[in-house]
Amino acid sequence: MTETRFAPQTDKAETETGAILRPKFDADGLMPAIVTDADSGEVLMLGYMNEGALARTIEEGEAWYWSRSRQEYWKKGATSGQVQQVVEMRTDCDQDAILIKVRVAGNGATCHVGYRSCFYRTVELGKSASAETKLSITQERVYDPKEVYGKD
Repeated sequence: MTETRFAPQTDKAETETGAILRPKFDADGLMPAIVTDADSGEVLMLGYMNEGALARTIEEGEAWYWSRSRQEYWKKGATSGQVQQVVEMRTDCDQDAILIKVRVAGNGATCHVGYRSCFYRTVELGKSASAETKLSITQERVYDPKEVYGKD
């Protein structure tokens, strides 16, 4: 991988309206990456990128993330075949979040529990928010991870 050094954030106007990528990572060196289907616009997942993951994604055109739980780089689909081919990337106004539009290879699932999107449940609204707040599944599973990988 080529060492990429992003431009630092300078003044607010340059960050918000300038033509140079000046990513703003949080105190842990991360920024949220919202991933959508390039064709339908469906939200597929939320991941996190550090400087290295952002650089690899830009350079390779396939989505890389930083795994907060494993503390390592994670190429989405490296073992499952569900590689995310990047079609377009955008940053928000203050450059502290990334939007990635992708096409997913393999069976098209993004979620590790077998759904196309990690956002396969809805929250029941208009009720009292509590430990008993209900969720409704809104998608069919694309695959069963136990059948494919022998585990959850």
